[in-house]
Amino acid sequence: MIDKLIDLVKNDKSNWERFQNIFVEREIPSKTILLNEGEIASQLFFIKKGCLRMWFNKDGKDITLQFFFEGQAVASIESLLSVQPSLFTIESIEPTSFISISKENFELLHKHYPALKEGFQEIILQRFSNYASLFLSRIKDTPRERYEDLIKNHPEIIKRVAQHYIASYLGITPISLSRIRNRK
Repeated sequence: MIDKLIDLVKNDKSNWERFQNIFVEREIPSKTILLNEGEIASQLFFIKKGCLRMWFNKDGKDITLQFFFEGQAVASIESLLSVQPSLFTIESIEPTSFISISKENFELLHKHYPALKEGFQEIILQRFSNYASLFLSRIKDTPRERYEDLIKNHPEIIKRVAQHYIASYLGITPISLSRIRNRK
């Protein structure tokens, strides 16, 4: 999505000079926190390379809600839109390069390019669809079924993410995940 957004602005010669500096490209090492739980989100991140995870703390234990990879947009959407403290932390789990844009600049782009609203709404709908799937899976599926679904539908997570994060995402302990993997 970010490439389409930048191309849209680049192709508009009258605005490119004005907007080109609002896209901030960064590279960060793994275990870098971009947003802490409790902070108000002020940026959107578009991953070029690497992996970010969104997690929250429950009684001193981190619970992973989602992983994000190349080509995906990441933000604490609820915090960004409502200007309320984020319920999540966003952290890199691989060296990651991304382009960030502030909420204010993103809103400015929306005013100049109303077609962006549709893309942003698509991101929000996808995020809430993911939340609903995760919620239902935790209610109706066994840990083994959740793991098998992950292998089938999200093999990139199995290949790239550490086992303790996968266990956290599945809602089980690393020991339980090891047992499930060994029963195959």
